Amino acid sequence: MKELYYDFHIHSCLSPCGDNDMTPNNIVGMALLKELDVIALTDHNSCKNCPAILEAGKRQGLSVIPGMELCTEEEIHVVCLFPTLERAMAFDRYVEKHNPFFQNDVDAYGHQYQTDGEDNVILEYPQLLVTASSIGIYEVSGLMQKFGGVAIPAHIDKASYSMLAVLGEIPPDTGFFCYEIAKPQRIDPLCAEQPVLQTAQIITDSDAHYLWDISERYYKLTAASEKPEDILEALKSSVS
Repeated sequence: MKELYYDFHIHSCLSPCGDNDMTPNNIVGMALLKELDVIALTDHNSCKNCPAILEAGKRQGLSVIPGMELCTEEEIHVVCLFPTLERAMAFDRYVEKHNPFFQNDVDAYGHQYQTDGEDNVILEYPQLLVTASSIGIYEVSGLMQKFGGVAIPAHIDKASYSMLAVLGEIPPDTGFFCYEIAKPQRIDPLCAEQPVLQTAQIITDSDAHYLWDISERYYKLTAASEKPEDILEALKSSVS
């Protein structure tokens, strides 16, 4: 088993709130400067920059997990991670069909740039990606079984777009194994308040929208290796 420093919640220039400098190669380069072992790309409701960042990660020698930050119909954000690019892109196609089509307003929301592995813009994605999908929070764990991924309710301690903000509690029957808490000092109080968290994996990520926001070498996970499938297995393991 290995202790791996990670950041599993990073947005690229495809997310309308992501800085235009958040290109795949820039993200990988910054993660390496910060001496991380593994990262995940989790754009809003899309995996379309995952092919590019996996290419960049392979070229620069960093393990990258393909992922997405899904917005459910309740407006709860959920980080979804996948063992392979193929499964991530299959989920991308599924989510795209369950997103309402609103044309992106660049002046209001920002650009949505899809790039190739060399950071060249190949498409400005037209459909606004920060809308709520028609996928309910109670559907997510079943979808992860279908697509082979792991779902992690995002920043549950935040006042918006979180499970606690929307539902007022962490229900015991949603099927999640892992939860993200944005502020480490909130982990113990929340675990005391929410019994389901006491046997779950808890992670802390940057939710980076700018290069400098990517995590330093702070947060670590024990897993068999840096491979995405081993990381996902570790995230699914309950804490005794």
